[in-house]
Amino acid sequence: MSPEGRGIAGGDSFRILHVSTGNVCRSPITERLTRHALAVRLGQTSTGGLIVESAGTWGHEGAPMEANAAAVLADFGADASGFTGRELLDEHVIRADLVLTATRDHRAQVISMGHSAGLRTFTLKEFTRLVRAIDPATLPPLDDGMAERARALVRAAAALRGWLLAPSPDADEVYDPYGAPITFFRSIGDEISQALDPVVTALTGVTARR
Repeated sequence: MSPEGRGIAGGDSFRILHVSTGNVCRSPITERLTRHALAVRLGQTSTGGLIVESAGTWGHEGAPMEANAAAVLADFGADASGFTGRELLDEHVIRADLVLTATRDHRAQVISMGHSAGLRTFTLKEFTRLVRAIDPATLPPLDDGMAERARALVRAAAALRGWLLAPSPDADEVYDPYGAPITFFRSIGDEISQALDPVVTALTGVTARR
């Protein structure tokens, strides 16, 4: 498959891949919250060329999103409809410009697949920490296109990774709520939303409305 959408290929699109284990809880929440945040900031008819997907390292192929995950999305006003789980495949990693995983173990599994994924694969919270340290003024202006800005953001984050370490081993983890009550799902949804906020701001140049 052609690596269309990868940073090395350039172009006007930029593909973000969210990865968890089953692709029925964490990564669907993250995928749909990312899409929702982009729609809110850019307008419902625009994504700025950003394509947002998800998959699972042990993905439940064709399975629906967990009901509690869908309820969390409803809390945020995000759309849960039409989702089906996917197992992570080589082609997903090949096409992705940025891979954001729920945990360090997921990150290691993606990188172990090859495809030069190391420099564009982070845990979600790791990427958030790195993005917070990047001066937006050093990124390409939005006039150059959001995809170009996004690729520059990934390169800058990768360059910082060895210098800006996590404060604790668990700081970069989003824990699995599978089988947990809705209250835990909601706490995970809040974690994901808070982690996504600075990332979407950096990508779009638009801050969230408070």
